[in-house]
Amino acid sequence: MNINYDLYKVFYWAAKTGSLTQAAKVLYLTQPSVSHAIKQLEDSFGITLFYRNPKGVALTQEGAILYSYIERSQILISLAEEKMAALKNLDSGELRIGGSDSLFKHYLLPYLEDFHEKHPGIKLHLNHGTTPEIITFLKEGKIDLGVVRMPIVDPQLEVTESIQLQDCFVAGARYAELKDTVLSLSKLLQYPVILFSRNSRARMAITELFQSYGYPLKPEIEVGSVDLLIEFARKGLGISYVTREFVAKELEEGSLFEIRLEVELPPSHVGIMIMRNMPLSMAASRFVELIR
Repeated sequence: MNINYDLYKVFYWAAKTGSLTQAAKVLYLTQPSVSHAIKQLEDSFGITLFYRNPKGVALTQEGAILYSYIERSQILISLAEEKMAALKNLDSGELRIGGSDSLFKHYLLPYLEDFHEKHPGIKLHLNHGTTPEIITFLKEGKIDLGVVRMPIVDPQLEVTESIQLQDCFVAGARYAELKDTVLSLSKLLQYPVILFSRNSRARMAITELFQSYGYPLKPEIEVGSVDLLIEFARKGLGISYVTREFVAKELEEGSLFEIRLEVELPPSHVGIMIMRNMPLSMAASRFVELIR
């Protein structure tokens, strides 16, 4: 049986108010329209749902049974409407973002703070990982968007460039003699090199660059975070490959210095990654607007 939802809505308000006139006012209808809707519903079931009394209308026994179901459904619909309004106004909901620890800390943090201040009702979920892991999270529906290093070549994904970063090699006081020296790649490899241990986009890019010049890049030390890359270089354990923007403070205060190379290291680009042809949530759309 396929009955128009509007008929149930008229039935609900007629039963709730006990008056066809009051139901008409609530629904912004005429009383004849309400009466016609009730008649249609009764004809569909083949059951009388109301009887008239001096105060208006009252439910028959069968009508009371129907009302017990319709009342619950109407409450759920009202709650759903309130929830949709809250989501639209960003009063509630969630924002799920994927990215690396370093991008969250050094790039996204100010935007996250701003977003949270404007929309405190939105729950933030941050998923950490390498670029391949973030791509997997996005395709599995575990995140709304990813912030990753480019290039990303995947027909399922849409990536918009956001900012440009510059990677470099840095060292601490133990290698102070290298401050005013321009090193060749072969000379650099005579020193202990420290790289990020996981299969990050930055690690792949620098490895490919060295290979293009005929040098295999085999790190002396591998670490699991950018913070450790910075700290190990500061402690003199080797020369770390990091993003210049992420060590701006250390470079400025002099606890680290940049190694100058004969070869120019190409810049990298950070992109905002979403699923192609997949609508974003209101929260995710607002955050993307904020970043862009």
